[in-house]
Amino acid sequence: MLNLVTIRKYAKNDQFIISSHARMRMFQRNILTNEIIDVLLTGDIIEEDPEDKPCPSALILGFLENDPYHVVVGQCDDHLRIITVYRPNEKNWIDFRARKRSGE
Repeated sequence: MLNLVTIRKYAKNDQFIISSHARMRMFQRNILTNEIIDVLLTGDIIEEDPEDKPCPSALILGFLENDPYHVVVGQCDDHLRIITVYRPNEKNWIDFRARKRSGE
C-alpha cells in the first residue's frame, strides 16, 4: 500500500528517479524539480493504483503559490519514480481532487 510518509521521506532524501517522460513534460510545462519535491512534501494522495507495475502508483495533488499541481509517482521498494507532472485543468477536475465524469 502507498504511504505518504514514505513518499515524503524519499523526496526529502533525493531517493527518486525522474522518468524520461516526466523530464520531457517538465521541460514542456516549465516545471522545476524543486517544485515537484515541494508538491510531494506538502501534497495529498488523491488516487492510488496499488496494482500498477513495476511499482504501486499514486496521483498527488499539491499547491505552489495557490497553483495546483499533479505529480504521478511510483513507490518502489527503495525509491520513488516520478512518472509525470502537470497542472490540472479545471475542465477535467472537481476542486483538482476528483475527475469529472464526461458530460459534467
